[in-house]
Amino acid sequence: MRANVVLGVLGPILWLLAGFMVFPLLVAVYYGESLHIFVFPLIITVLLASFFTLFFKRKEEEWNLKEGFFIVAFGWLLAAMIYSLPYILEGVPPINALFESMSGVTATGATALKDIESHSKSLLFWRSMTQWLGGMGIIMLFIAILPKLGVAGRQMFRAEVPILQEEKLRPRIRGTAKILWLVYVVLTATEFIILSIAGLSPYDAITHTFTSISCSGFSPYSDSIAAFGNPLVELVLMVFMFLGGANFALHYKTIFSDRKSLVNDQEFRFYFIIIAVATLLLALMLFSSEVYSLADAFRYSSFHVISILTTTGYATADFNMWPDSSRFILFLLMFIGGCAGSTSGGFKVVRLLLLLKHANNALFKAIHPKAVKPIRFNNKIIPEEIISSIVSFLVIYIVIYFASSTLLVFMGMDIITALSASIATLGNVGPGLGLVGPMESFDNIPDLGKLILTANMWIGRLEVFTVMVLLTPAFWKK
Repeated sequence: MRANVVLGVLGPILWLLAGFMVFPLLVAVYYGESLHIFVFPLIITVLLASFFTLFFKRKEEEWNLKEGFFIVAFGWLLAAMIYSLPYILEGVPPINALFESMSGVTATGATALKDIESHSKSLLFWRSMTQWLGGMGIIMLFIAILPKLGVAGRQMFRAEVPILQEEKLRPRIRGTAKILWLVYVVLTATEFIILSIAGLSPYDAITHTFTSISCSGFSPYSDSIAAFGNPLVELVLMVFMFLGGANFALHYKTIFSDRKSLVNDQEFRFYFIIIAVATLLLALMLFSSEVYSLADAFRYSSFHVISILTTTGYATADFNMWPDSSRFILFLLMFIGGCAGSTSGGFKVVRLLLLLKHANNALFKAIHPKAVKPIRFNNKIIPEEIISSIVSFLVIYIVIYFASSTLLVFMGMDIITALSASIATLGNVGPGLGLVGPMESFDNIPDLGKLILTANMWIGRLEVFTVMVLLTPAFWKK
């Protein structure tokens, strides 16, 4: 891997990161708030961008797969570090600031802020906007707007969204990235308009639009969506969380080519079934436990099932206070996540579906050992190497999960908090259970624990392999 080639890409990435700092600066001007928390980080980022642009020549056509992996992994880490500066300048402790920033750019939604409403509106706007950028992907936006990336763009695309590499809406990766971002922007604008009509102020509408279509979950209120107590707002957010958890490539195809693309997709149908079954089970549990009336049981169960499955993490009630059986349903959903090609985190529905098909095949072959029964998905035969890759992903995912959970327990955290905090960050879900419940803060976690969970968010957002491959000796060999 050539350092000069990698460093040559940092200039354009830093210019992109600097550009988005202008928006919260304008919000600060509008509300008459202090400007220095954005001015100083903006100046620092511009100076760094100028340095890398002047002293390192970009050579996109020569990038290889290793360099693509490193640029994407380091690009996200760099974004989190730079975007933590406004938090630090507003008085947030550095480790909490890095945690909050990483939670933003990875679209996780786990917060380390103690009193959210005590912070400036411009910082909370910034907090939500970073989630919107991270939802579809900072590097994918970089690919979409930078011309002539060619093969280099393909390497970066594969590193950021490996499960999408076969989903080509255009012959060039840049074209595909532009289409996905176009759909994202259109859905964002649509949701903002509908939330405004539903009664939210422009500020509340934009901040919650940013964090729902991106399946992220930050809210400018400590009580999350419960602060509104508005069933219509909840319904609108449910719809867009659901859409955000589906494959954006299929959204595009449904709009412009095949109206049945979504309903004909096996992953989307399984995604819908999981939501329907989990909602029914959770509602019946809440009703039978006399927590809510039947109507309210369905209202709260449907919202939280969609919120947790899509890894958004919004809350309209403190589900941490629900019976254990109800909380266990939500805990299981944290491991699944949304669809491939969505803004959701987690293991992804398609991986679960293919593993179930693989298990079914194994049982069939135990009875008919000579039979040849390939695994099919959307009428296509899935190669064995894809199944092998999913199994490897699952193994590494579980190892990271249990390792981080164990470390948290050794730090004195109770088992419920440790287990849920680990999956809530690795799966980019947001809130967990116990001391990190929906109405609580990750500030309760020790600083070393926060750093571990920050790494979890980074690893989970980049689909594990992109970060973990950097730790292998083979990656650093010439």
